[in-house]
Amino acid sequence: MTVEYPGKGDPARSLALLWRTSERVSRKGKPELSVDRIVRAAIEVADAEGLQALSMRRVAERLGVGTMSLYTYVPGKPELFDVMLDTVYGETARPEDVPGGWRGRLEQIARENWALYLRHPWLLQVAGSRPVLGPNVTAKYDYELRAVDGIGLTDLEMDSVITLITGFVHGTARGAVEAAQAESQTGMTDQQWWAAHAPFLSRISDADRFPTAARVGQAAGEALNAAYSPEHAFEFGLRRVLDGIEVLVRDRAET
Repeated sequence: MTVEYPGKGDPARSLALLWRTSERVSRKGKPELSVDRIVRAAIEVADAEGLQALSMRRVAERLGVGTMSLYTYVPGKPELFDVMLDTVYGETARPEDVPGGWRGRLEQIARENWALYLRHPWLLQVAGSRPVLGPNVTAKYDYELRAVDGIGLTDLEMDSVITLITGFVHGTARGAVEAAQAESQTGMTDQQWWAAHAPFLSRISDADRFPTAARVGQAAGEALNAAYSPEHAFEFGLRRVLDGIEVLVRDRAET
């Protein structure tokens, strides 16, 4: 999977576009176009066809305008990509009253991020080491930090907890997206894949040669009705991650 890096455009132009500090449109600009409409069309292209299909020309085609019309509003694809990211990160719900204390708040954050990745699978191709410095990304980070503010953690630990939660969700969402795309990418359903491999399963499920794998594999398969369940991985892992954070919070309260 190709990794895309945000922030490759001109910093001044990207920030101006992200924060809408300069939205002056030339008289040649089409009145039916706007930055928001262009960004939404670009997101629709990425959702439907993947980031590999994203281009200024493809966005223009979706809008039914000439490619050069877009440049009146958006400097180029790198800057457009930054605004796409900031826009979709603005979709996560941020309720103030979440039951369950800090644990309930972190669970709500995890589920919102999980749903975001499933709506926009192309986000899994975006490197997270250089965040987009836009208003929605900033507001999302601020909201997520407030979930663990005032519970005894240091500022660094607060940041680390959010990184842990979002990193866990990123990994499990990748598995969910890959599982969902398996049929279209391979041309085989899960049932067809297992049927094709059934004649060879006896070699790797030999209880005498691989007793632990045979026992656990059978138990997991029967419980999940599949070799792998993204939903189970998410639910099980989220509980264990929150359990670990609870130990940290308890330790800080005792010191």
